[in-house]
Amino acid sequence: MGFLIKILNLGPDQIYEIWSSLHFDLLQFLGSSLMIIFFATVYFMSKPRSVYLVDHACFKPPAAYRVPHATLLEHLRLSNKDNPEIVEFQRRILQRSGLGDETCLAPANLYLPPTPSLEPSRDEAELVLFSVIDDLLKKTGTKTKDIDILIVNCTIVSPIPSLSAMVINKYKLRSNIKSFNLSGMGCSASLISID
Repeated sequence: MGFLIKILNLGPDQIYEIWSSLHFDLLQFLGSSLMIIFFATVYFMSKPRSVYLVDHACFKPPAAYRVPHATLLEHLRLSNKDNPEIVEFQRRILQRSGLGDETCLAPANLYLPPTPSLEPSRDEAELVLFSVIDDLLKKTGTKTKDIDILIVNCTIVSPIPSLSAMVINKYKLRSNIKSFNLSGMGCSASLISID
């Protein structure tokens, strides 16, 4: 601060005299400037880039998918008549899981016996993914041509074609989009997808 006050007290002749006594060489000045610009560029390019969440959307399943605890336990008893240990284990898991009576299951899991196959899983994935993506595109006003990267994460299902391919085809995304399909990795896949 004192230096600034001292400079302000100097007259124009004195400032010019100090400036001319510094003997700036144009080549040294340009070389130093380029060196500073180069190191600043390297520094900023090597820093990890920030990732911003533009918006989010959640899937709200239809009320028909809701399964109260009593219904789920009865369903487990009927489908595992010969193995009461499984029913007891599932009951303990249900009590400790934090799932409420508003918990939803896919329709394929509610059949007796359950019919886990690829087709109902694909239908469920399309229902969830497409409704969420439609909602997100509508909320943000994003055009599909503006999407550069697509990461689709599913903890269990790994269909062919992949879930990311289903999204790319449905929304006619660009042919040069970077697409990552994380499937069958359990819940850890969500952490990997943001790293």
